[in-house]
Amino acid sequence: MKTIVVNSQKGGSGKTTLCAHLAVEAERCGDGPVYVIDTDPQGTLSTWHEHREAETPQRVEVPLADLATALGVLQQRKATYCVIDTAPTRTDENLALFRLADLVLVPVRPSPADLWAAAGTVALLKQARIPFLFVLNQSKANASITAQAAAALSHHGPVAETFIGDRVPYAAAMTDGRTAIELEAKGRAAIETAALWKNIKACLHASMPKPSKKTEKVTAHG
Repeated sequence: MKTIVVNSQKGGSGKTTLCAHLAVEAERCGDGPVYVIDTDPQGTLSTWHEHREAETPQRVEVPLADLATALGVLQQRKATYCVIDTAPTRTDENLALFRLADLVLVPVRPSPADLWAAAGTVALLKQARIPFLFVLNQSKANASITAQAAAALSHHGPVAETFIGDRVPYAAAMTDGRTAIELEAKGRAAIETAALWKNIKACLHASMPKPSKKTEKVTAHG
């Protein structure tokens, strides 16, 4: 099982929407079973999932202190991916989360404020030597600031080839537990989400293997 943690030190980066769309896309293209975990006290990802009618992806509720054990249980259940949403500013707790990740996604909007905020996350990731990938999110097509942001980020780490556009369907679909890719299977959002998921899988494949995580064997419930 691969664990993907999505984090940004700045609110409004679109990390929860990204979590939901990537988890749904992974299931859609046959990469499941996929589980999502919401560690943000705001609980936006959990609320989205509660409104969702589709059975996949599945969600696990678990206290932060028990997360490592829960990931072990998911691996026993033959999960393929676990996507974890995080709070933006809980630095110590997020570092512990990062250490459980095979890859950390850092969504960044192409704005100076977001670029500055990304520095804190990147410092933690580099300190812990954890693979990460910047994702340019809510970007404007053909805007010079998007290209400038990608260039600036590339000096600090890898940037996903696919940029996620600033599109109304991403947020609109979330209100009733769906995603933009389910509203319009061949729309622009679906195309770029599928491309981004391929970028992420390639990044996971290219990452150096991590030592196996020791987890306590527990009885799975639910």
